[in-house]
Amino acid sequence: MKYLILIIIFLGFVITPAFAQEVNPSLIIENMQIPAEKFNTVLRNAPVIPLDNIHSVSWQITIDNNLLYANPEGNAVFRVYDNLDNSEFIEVGMGPKPDNKFWVAVQTPDEGYIVVHSDLDRGWYPQAKSIVSFTDRAGLTVNNGARIVVTNLDIGQFEIGSYSVHGMQGSTDPPAINSGVMIIDILSGDPGKNMFAFFPFYVAAGIGLIGATLYFTKKRS
Repeated sequence: MKYLILIIIFLGFVITPAFAQEVNPSLIIENMQIPAEKFNTVLRNAPVIPLDNIHSVSWQITIDNNLLYANPEGNAVFRVYDNLDNSEFIEVGMGPKPDNKFWVAVQTPDEGYIVVHSDLDRGWYPQAKSIVSFTDRAGLTVNNGARIVVTNLDIGQFEIGSYSVHGMQGSTDPPAINSGVMIIDILSGDPGKNMFAFFPFYVAAGIGLIGATLYFTKKRS
């Protein structure tokens, strides 16, 4: 049993971000805090802002929406653009209480703009974080904080290079957001460059072997 405890402790150490960056040099962590006033603009006036890093191969965006909405018709819309083609993007929209509408849309050269998920009631949860993840092999997956709403959507290759935000439908509308901040965390890397990419499988096999050994040892005694 003591061996199982040691393995669990070691596994917790392995998956910490600091150690993960050491074992996988391709790992990139980027954090942004987007203030309320940035959302008080219409889409056509929203600047596209380059990120400090290019996020490719496998990436995850965590959205922590702490915005206080000022307009029941306002939204907080976050877009990320493909580094090679700015006409390709992934969009997450989040509306105000009490409905908390939530939608996910993508735009690709072949299909154009498509809403792949829309929920007009209880679409996102202020007490939870929404997660958008992507891998070259598995495609796009989105979790609204309570459940997965988009699963393994094939959008081809997508490297995040920039982003934009907006929230007003028309330039004469009242401000969409009153105060607060939206916190964005982006984590990316190439799993193939991780020396511990198959470590969970080794742990599972090791636990099984130890368990079998303990079982037969106890049975014989």
